[in-house]
Amino acid sequence: MLVRKNITLKGIFEFAGHHIWWLSTYMLIISVLYKVAGWHWISIPWLPVSLIGTAVAFYVGFKNNQSYDRIWEARKIWGAIVNSSRSWGAMVDAFIKNKDLPDEEIRQIKTKLIYRHIAWLYILREQLLVPTPWEHISLNPLFRRLALRRREQGGVGLFKDYLTEEQKEKYFADAGQWESAANKATQIIRLQSHLLADLEEKECLHMRKQLDMQKVLGDFFDHQGRAERIKRFPLPRQYANLSFIFNCMFIFLLPLGTVAEFAKHGEVGVWLMIPFGTLVGWIYVVMELIGDYSENPFEGFGTDVPMLSICRTIEIDLLQMLEETDLPKPIQAVNDVLM
Repeated sequence: MLVRKNITLKGIFEFAGHHIWWLSTYMLIISVLYKVAGWHWISIPWLPVSLIGTAVAFYVGFKNNQSYDRIWEARKIWGAIVNSSRSWGAMVDAFIKNKDLPDEEIRQIKTKLIYRHIAWLYILREQLLVPTPWEHISLNPLFRRLALRRREQGGVGLFKDYLTEEQKEKYFADAGQWESAANKATQIIRLQSHLLADLEEKECLHMRKQLDMQKVLGDFFDHQGRAERIKRFPLPRQYANLSFIFNCMFIFLLPLGTVAEFAKHGEVGVWLMIPFGTLVGWIYVVMELIGDYSENPFEGFGTDVPMLSICRTIEIDLLQMLEETDLPKPIQAVNDVLM
């Protein structure tokens, strides 16, 4: 997530500045062919080109709206995870009691439930960062290196193992069962549910309160499923890919439709088409890129949902509910990017 209020000129050029070079080269070639080589036949009427540009703008706008909905829904899902996690911590702290058990044993039970939930947060995040075939990180080695570098700078791996090896061995038949689990986050919630049932049998948790806590676990399943839906179901490719194709068609026709119009303005008119044509084409390219980079909010890019920061915020809140004092530091933005 970008945390700077205004995008700098440097940031804009880092994002899409390299497209200016091939656009200006293409505009220059058309201008030279028209003015120097005398190929006036390459020009076409401006009216159909303008109609195509209007249609493409509407189509790209539709795609960008859908992309924005995906990234905003992803942020709302993680906001709901924050709220449900705090409710979970408060319930663990207030509901689990037994006068016949020593306070230290009760505290260990609470710690286990809280620690497991924090482990669920980080494991869910790691599962959502696994590349899918349609994401940029899978299609381009450069994007993959950039995403991995940002994740390292953002502090990935700088959290403790809240699901200890002892717990894995206790609740799974063998060590390989945990490692081979297709969805580890789901398994953690299952363990939480079993522990709540055991606590109800030991009279450490009232049946009605257990049902309330089981409902919160159901909410976690719901949040996880909604996030996985966004991750595993791409923006329909017929919309995403055709938007790119339509943009290419319009940019190809743009100088052909404008070169004759600029030629009407005197000797230098044709050459004025180069900067103005480049600017118009670049705007369409940027519109396409914004939608393209927003449609997958769990890639690990600087414009994605800051899952690591959200996980750390929840972690600190839950540890404070356990009255622990050795708290991790909040995740800080690096180069105006919060991961």
